[in-house]
Amino acid sequence: MRPWRRRAHRPDGPPADGVLIRAAGVAAGHGDRPVLHGVDLTVTAGEVVALAGPNGAGKSTLLAVLAGDLAPNGGVVELHGRPLARWRPLEQARRRAVLPQQHVLSFPFTVEQVVRMGRAPWAGTPAEDDDDAAVAEAMVAADVTAFADRPYPHLSGGERARVALARVLAQRTGLLLLDEPTAALDLHHQEVVLGIARRRAAAGDGVAVVLHDLALAAAYADRVVILAAGRVAASGAPADVLTADLLSEVWQHPIEVLPHPRTGSPLVLPVR
Repeated sequence: MRPWRRRAHRPDGPPADGVLIRAAGVAAGHGDRPVLHGVDLTVTAGEVVALAGPNGAGKSTLLAVLAGDLAPNGGVVELHGRPLARWRPLEQARRRAVLPQQHVLSFPFTVEQVVRMGRAPWAGTPAEDDDDAAVAEAMVAADVTAFADRPYPHLSGGERARVALARVLAQRTGLLLLDEPTAALDLHHQEVVLGIARRRAAAGDGVAVVLHDLALAAAYADRVVILAAGRVAASGAPADVLTADLLSEVWQHPIEVLPHPRTGSPLVLPVR
């Protein structure tokens, strides 16, 4: 599969410090229920940041705040060094693409039509000339070309997840925010998705991805951020963060971490 290429039509490159998005002291919740408490996070150009933690830790809430879908009630989020609230939605959509956890679409659009929706932010701009190429490339990357003409509602859950990813890739932004992109996928396609994330980072983009599979986080992330009860419990390189003591405490289950016999990267296993 071809390496991901950066596109000249992007509205601007990363800031001088390389920070694509930054959350500082972010607090947020749903209704009267607080979820996040003073969370700090940065995603820089050229890195994959994995957000991990047990159910209810605040991973998806944090991603929604970064995406601008949920307003924080404390702290600030900056996109390219400017507060997120100062970007118009269309300006945000040209700088970051968001893959939500749920992929709901009732109308019988074909797979190709759904992927082409990712090009909407570029309508009426010179980048519109790239629409066909962007859609085709994204469909190949997500392995959905074979059923391009099938109605989206007729797909399996895993196929829908891959189509949703292709839509995000077709958007061609410098920052990807992915919420559990591997949850519905088989082993092969889990590896495909994280391989895409790594290639995007190698091309100079930034990726923040929510993962439950700590083995995938260890294998593909540059940094792992562990959330627990709405706070950052640890942040750093996988080898530094994925320790048996920390994971056992956060997940409330005995966990052992062993070095992979060939690569040395952490293998995270529950004690059974």
